[in-house]
Amino acid sequence: MTGTLAAYADLAARVLAGPPLVGRSRLVAVDGASGAGKTEFATRLGAALDRAGVPGDAGAPVATVVHTDDLLDGWDDQLTFWPRLEESVLGPLRAGRPGAHPRYDWLRGEFGPHRIVVEPTPVVILEGFSAARAAVRPELSLAVFVVAPADLRLDRALARDGAALRPYLERWRRTEDAHFRADRTGGHADLVVDGASEVPHDARHYVRLTGPERVP
Repeated sequence: MTGTLAAYADLAARVLAGPPLVGRSRLVAVDGASGAGKTEFATRLGAALDRAGVPGDAGAPVATVVHTDDLLDGWDDQLTFWPRLEESVLGPLRAGRPGAHPRYDWLRGEFGPHRIVVEPTPVVILEGFSAARAAVRPELSLAVFVVAPADLRLDRALARDGAALRPYLERWRRTEDAHFRADRTGGHADLVVDGASEVPHDARHYVRLTGPERVP
């Protein structure tokens, strides 16, 4: 695999140049395994989109980030949460209306009482495992797949979630592996990003993987 340094600003311009496919919004999916670096990539792309702005609407937010982990009803809902996303977020966005979804409290093991509003901004970034699944590909303006070595991903997840959750994380990883093989997510991605690159770069750049073996 070959890594090439690329600018978030250029990627933001590419997304905004395309037509909205989900109501008034362009839907971007940032997919990948746990600990690969999806959240960081989505956050930085969102910031680049906001910096780019929309002509004639200076200062208005351009991007909204939706984290799929917020919609999961616990550890066993990795793939089956999708109808909840459809009903609460994607359906309203298709109609040009704001969506709103409950947020799962992973410490309490239940959904919290408040709902997160998802405005139909020019770009909505859907970040999380299975965000770029086959069911939504026709509506995506951009599908991103973030990769990193398995050992590093596990170390990151354990540092984030705690060693006590290792059995859950390992089961989670097995589900990820099986889904990515069946869905061929990486092979269908428009962009594969190295979430553990040793190429020096700042927060306004990322490392794009190219070549026939870009997906490990």
